[in-house]
Amino acid sequence: MTALSSSDAIAVIGAGTMGAGIVQVAATAGHPVYLFDTSAAAIDKGIAQIEKFLARSVTKGRMDEAQRTAILDRITRCDKLEDLAPAKLVIEAIVENIDIKRSVFGQLEDILAKDAILASNTSSISITEIAAQLKRPERMVGMHFFNPAPIMKLVEIVHGLVTDDQVAETAFDTAVAWGKKVVHAKSTPGFIVNRVARPFYSEALRILQESGADIPTIDSCIREAGGFRMGPFELMDLIGNDINFSVTKSVYNAYYQEPRYRPNLIQQEQVAAGRFGRKSGRGYYDYSEGAENPTAQTADAAPAPTEITLIGTNPLLVPLAELAEKSGITVTTDTTEDLSGFIIDDTLVLLTDGTPASELTTVIGRPAVVFDLALDYTAASRIAVAKGDQVSDADLAKAVGFFQALGKKVSVIDDCPGLIVMRIVAMLANEGSDAVYQGVTTPQGVDIAMVNGLNYPKGPLQWAQDIGLEHIFAVLDALSSFYGEDRYRTSPLLRRAVIAGKDLV
Repeated sequence: MTALSSSDAIAVIGAGTMGAGIVQVAATAGHPVYLFDTSAAAIDKGIAQIEKFLARSVTKGRMDEAQRTAILDRITRCDKLEDLAPAKLVIEAIVENIDIKRSVFGQLEDILAKDAILASNTSSISITEIAAQLKRPERMVGMHFFNPAPIMKLVEIVHGLVTDDQVAETAFDTAVAWGKKVVHAKSTPGFIVNRVARPFYSEALRILQESGADIPTIDSCIREAGGFRMGPFELMDLIGNDINFSVTKSVYNAYYQEPRYRPNLIQQEQVAAGRFGRKSGRGYYDYSEGAENPTAQTADAAPAPTEITLIGTNPLLVPLAELAEKSGITVTTDTTEDLSGFIIDDTLVLLTDGTPASELTTVIGRPAVVFDLALDYTAASRIAVAKGDQVSDADLAKAVGFFQALGKKVSVIDDCPGLIVMRIVAMLANEGSDAVYQGVTTPQGVDIAMVNGLNYPKGPLQWAQDIGLEHIFAVLDALSSFYGEDRYRTSPLLRRAVIAGKDLV
């Protein structure tokens, strides 16, 4: 371990929400911490934030009064940069402006010891670019915390082009000693989380734009079937639609207009209208007092089948068959079929592989209804289904009645490729695979980052592996074929894994 000792001083520049949170983390770990901000009022507010958090922890029994007092006593207010001279590590958490950051770090080089580590909490600016004009650029590293820092576990350790390996390891081990889940990342736009997360928003927006499903239905399927804590539109409203749109544009432009990161016109309209989300009182949802927001589309009750046939050998479908048996439905199996799903009378009810139900109906010559992915089919409370355009409502009702008999609410959506959860998870896995392929991080780094940085229910690469890489590949291939866009090209790493029959993680 190369972690800094708890006796080593830490300095934090910027007393905003993030800076104050980092101060609290370091002080709680036992370090003397110096807090600097150009505004004395900002320092007052930052320390008040820490005091409030700690007081709540005492009330809830997470620490006693003596521990709270000791943490606060370790924090020293500073009104000039020169006061930070004893620090072994300085973490900057100020405005996302490269010129201001460069100026601050340039001054610090003349104040701190030559072996001090300079770290930026930037979420979007290149560490290489920040360090380029420093005298000791090898001492510069990224330490990207997530808000609120005392609660969120993830820290991305970001390596600039000339960051010394030992500097990065010390930052990494120090964050581990602070109780964080830590990952290494190369200094590329968006690092890990802000890059890999883009499809969570962009695919939801595209489904909405194409009238595949409405906002509450998309969000409900992502939560109730996908196991995410929030749907994409709920999360964008929480983050701020202006911020989410800005980050999307930043990543898009930083990658020279890479199609996978293209912003959506719906985002632009929301921002233009001042609908920033919770902070403005209106976003994709209305947050004004007494407002009634629409709810997810839920199908009316349909008759339950008396018998079904489980076809194929996909282990994901076993829990559904078991639920069917428990509900009194007779289940037979046919493992000779290449398809994954069920037969109800003459109707195919298939797990989506990205191919629209209309195309499946034509190619197979039987009415097809497709259903969406769930994180856990036993626990999922909602399932999305879609019928082919030439499929009758009576055939659709067979699928609806089947899932309702298993205790699921059913959302009937349009026949969009990949439906909702499967499409978004496949694109997250594809983006994570590409980050690994381009040397940004490791497969484990992707999964640790997304679970601990954004509270994903499962790392996207492990999730893809659990679904089956061939199935994920099929979904992406179907999306690419349907749209004919480079946006949906399969990551070379994922393609190679499928060809070689190897795992991603």
